Amino acid sequence: MRYGYIKNAIFAAVMLLLGSCMDIANRKTSIEIEDNERHYYPLLAGQEKDLSFNLKNIGKNPMMITDIITSCGCLKVEEGLGAFSIPPGKERLLTFSYNSAKNVGYVKHYITLYGNFEKSPIREIIFDINVVPNALYTKDYEELYSEEIRAQGGLKTLVDGAENNKGYFMDEDFNKSIHDK
Repeated sequence: MRYGYIKNAIFAAVMLLLGSCMDIANRKTSIEIEDNERHYYPLLAGQEKDLSFNLKNIGKNPMMITDIITSCGCLKVEEGLGAFSIPPGKERLLTFSYNSAKNVGYVKHYITLYGNFEKSPIREIIFDINVVPNALYTKDYEELYSEEIRAQGGLKTLVDGAENNKGYFMDEDFNKSIHDK
C-alpha cells in the first residue's frame, strides 16, 4: 500500500513536469537583438564574411527558436544549428557565413527567426552590404556578349540556329522599295 502512494506521487510529479514543459512553446517572451539593422563596408565579390548577432532573452520565459530562414543561399547558418532555446536573462551568439560571390552591387538580406516571441511569431535580422567587382579587371558588355555567343556555339548559331528561326514568317516582297506604292 505504501508503494502505491509513492508510485502515484511520482506519476503526478512527472505529469506535472511534462505538462509544464509542453506549455513552454505557448509562453511568450521578449528578445533583444544587438545592432539588428547593420550596414557593412563594401566587400569584393568572392570574399566571405562572418556575421555574428547577439540574441538576448529579456523576458521571463525560456525563448525557443524553432527555425531560421535566410533570404539568400549565400548565407549559411553555423553548422549543426537548428532549433535551440535561450533561458530567461541569458544570451546566445548567432553566427552566419556570407559568401559574396553570388551577389554584385547593393544587396539587403533578411534572416528570419521563428519562435515564441511576444507580438509576433517571427523576428528579422537585417543587414546590407555593397558587393563590388574586382577593379583590376572588369569585363565590358562586348566581352560578356562574346562569351555568351561562344558558349552557345559561336557564329554558326547566329546564321543557322535559333536567332533566325523565330517560328513565324512574313508575307512581304523584300525586293520592293518602301517608297513604291
